[in-house]
Amino acid sequence: MLTLALRTLRARKGGFAGTFVALLLGAAVLGACGVLLESGIRAGSSPERYAAADVVVTGRQEVELTLKDLDGSTLKQSQPLPERVPLRAPLADRITGVDGVRSVIADAGAPVRLIAGDGDGDGNGNGNGQPVAGRHGTAPEAHNWSSRRLGDFRLTAGHAPRASGEVVLDTGIAERAGVRPGDEVRLMTTSVPRAFEVAGLVELTDGRSPRRPVAFVSDAAMRQLTPSVYAFGVLADPGTSPGRLADRIESALDDDTLAVHTGEGRGRAEFLDVAVSGSNLVVLAAAVGGNVLLIAVFVLFATTSLSIRHRRREIALLRAIGTTPGQIRRMVAAEAAATGLLAGVLGCPVGLVLVYWLRDRFAGQGIVPAGFGLAVSPLPFLAAVLVTVLTALVAVLCAALRATRIRPTEALGEAAVESPGLGRGRRITGAVLLVLSAGVFVTGLAQDADFFTLVGLANSLVLVLVIAVAVLGPLVAESAVRLLGPLLNRTGVTGYLAAANTRANVGRLAGAITPLVLAVSFASTVVFAQTTGLRESADQLRAGLVADHVLTAPNGVSPEVARKVGELKQVESATGLVKSKAVAVGRMLGTEDAVSLSAQGVDPGALGTTLDLRPTEGDLKELSPTTVAISTTAASWLDLGVGDTARLHLGDGTPFRGRVVAVYERGFGFADLTLEHDLLLAHTTAKADESVLVRSAPSAAGLPEALADVAAAYPGTVLRDGLAVDDQLTEQRANAWVNYLVVGLIIAYTAITVVNTLAMSTGARRREFALLRLSGTARGQVVGMMRRESVIVIVAGIGIGTLLSAFPLILVSLALSGSPVPAVPGLGYLAIAGATAVLAVAGTMVPTRLLLRIRPVEAIGARE
Repeated sequence: MLTLALRTLRARKGGFAGTFVALLLGAAVLGACGVLLESGIRAGSSPERYAAADVVVTGRQEVELTLKDLDGSTLKQSQPLPERVPLRAPLADRITGVDGVRSVIADAGAPVRLIAGDGDGDGNGNGNGQPVAGRHGTAPEAHNWSSRRLGDFRLTAGHAPRASGEVVLDTGIAERAGVRPGDEVRLMTTSVPRAFEVAGLVELTDGRSPRRPVAFVSDAAMRQLTPSVYAFGVLADPGTSPGRLADRIESALDDDTLAVHTGEGRGRAEFLDVAVSGSNLVVLAAAVGGNVLLIAVFVLFATTSLSIRHRRREIALLRAIGTTPGQIRRMVAAEAAATGLLAGVLGCPVGLVLVYWLRDRFAGQGIVPAGFGLAVSPLPFLAAVLVTVLTALVAVLCAALRATRIRPTEALGEAAVESPGLGRGRRITGAVLLVLSAGVFVTGLAQDADFFTLVGLANSLVLVLVIAVAVLGPLVAESAVRLLGPLLNRTGVTGYLAAANTRANVGRLAGAITPLVLAVSFASTVVFAQTTGLRESADQLRAGLVADHVLTAPNGVSPEVARKVGELKQVESATGLVKSKAVAVGRMLGTEDAVSLSAQGVDPGALGTTLDLRPTEGDLKELSPTTVAISTTAASWLDLGVGDTARLHLGDGTPFRGRVVAVYERGFGFADLTLEHDLLLAHTTAKADESVLVRSAPSAAGLPEALADVAAAYPGTVLRDGLAVDDQLTEQRANAWVNYLVVGLIIAYTAITVVNTLAMSTGARRREFALLRLSGTARGQVVGMMRRESVIVIVAGIGIGTLLSAFPLILVSLALSGSPVPAVPGLGYLAIAGATAVLAVAGTMVPTRLLLRIRPVEAIGARE
């Protein structure tokens, strides 16, 4: 069978081309997603400040929650924490007592803003005294000089900080600031900047600048910067294995809230952004890979079914001469295995190029930090090849099932004419799928669910509808012909021929329409769900911000600014706005899941005058350090209402139990949770506000100038008239970009399917074209006939795809705004419809023109 399969592949290279390309693309994408998945699990960066430490002890940067499943069983699930978990100083004594520990060094840190220049900032972003950031826009961190022993640093100029007014900078940030030993800089944490003299410069031993800019100050000066203890670095006794020492420390501490790191794990402990983005990357890679695999299976079933359909005569003849069904299945399986193996192997290098391209795009969107290290190993590519081969085998065996089960005489009969109608099994299956779709739609309408739940229902709904259309394809095609056929008949002879052809070959027409339906429905659902969400978020932001002025800074605003602004006589109210995350147990369709919620902290007294969250229940004025307000989506997700107790974990893992005092509508524009300002601020790493919102008093002459004077004392702080909508929606736009990437992959797969399907269908009509031309039909008339057939395919495919996407988009729009009308940009819809139409025309007209170049007498006698 293998020899026969290889000969068939050589003889039918064109027929297998579409399947091969689909498999190759699938292997490349799955391999790339596998690398991203492994990189997320093993997320790390080589340690720099902890490179010399044998063991590093930190807070565990994840919280473990106990969840209940539908059957009542419990399971554990971890959720990453975005804020650094602080440590207590007495922990060092417990570590010191462990056998094998030579010394324990505390690493105290605090985010700072480094200001160089004369400091004549005017509050509008002008002047020389502006904060200096690192290579990727990251703010420096201040650390105690004694922690330098834990790192891979060497002093290149000057000396260690001896006094509280001295600082040692890394060479990279010093160069960007234009300073050297002896110059003066200012460091700003949560207060006005303090002057420091640059005592020296350090760099990594290999000559590189550190990934995150660092400023070393004396231990005494560090205590004045309100630091947190980030970690305890442990230096081991000579001859002590770091791994064994880590086990001893872990046993001695016996605390689930602590983590002990060695090797590359020290890099994860040092760089919080890498650890957090790694967890997000796991979810992202799994989602993209799962969607691609789903589409790949759908596409491969379509292409292999078409290939088997065009080989009916060959298979019927083999059955007629005594070939058993098992032999035919082994033959097509060998063909699929050979095609899948070759495509999988060739897809691996393509996947390797693709994963680096994706990494750079993700970094550009802020999904992963710049320079995020990839863990490239053979395992993801081996898995991609295996999945590719298995998918090809399953697709071809399912497609060949009927051809190998019927009797040889029936096979020869079916090979000669188009099979009329649909079988009973397909009719029942299609009806069940339509009923299931209606059930999903009604559930979405009746379910008081959050946006993400309804998006999940929407994606499930469009998938079930597309499968239903594929199962009932001939009926759908027949309906399209009945609707469009009379219009074609009015366009002359070519229109009449097109209508007659499509009416007589509804199975072939259904195979051409289905991939267009897939492309339009999936792409429209994914894209317009995002545009609807972004529109609603932007509308809520604009309507909910009632402050007259906003103060912002690139790396955060000092909390002192809000207090000083609130003291101005021209100000009615002012509040700092701090952003973070919180973790909770969500309930979705009867199951529990760990969820990460956006959180904001505000001054309760300023709510209503600076922010209008539009409460629907309760009273926002009751917000306090022991209460919380939640959005309508969070209320649905957490199954909470006014008076209930919310059980949360704040961004640094601190448990919080708070009574729900209000439920508000504008969560998409602002945050899922609203907490008292100082409470949330205390549990962030930066200890800084994102912005300060100001509402002017009735008599507020000279307020802009007064605000500018306050801002001038905090370099980098600028005065604006409102929140920049694009800046506030950065995370949502990044998520939308990922979904657009999925749409691009769907379109790529659809291109393969459409071109392959239409090209093979057109190529199989060689004798039909020859017969028409020998009977007197002009070449232009044949081209005109095919153009009109393309019109039926395009109109039906785009029309049905648009209709199928309308139902899930209604669910999303209702969940967001209460209106059933989603946000559908005209250009976006035209791009989706236009791309599928171009593919359909190319897949039909290019093969047609190539076939018409062959002389009719040669084409009529050509072999199949």
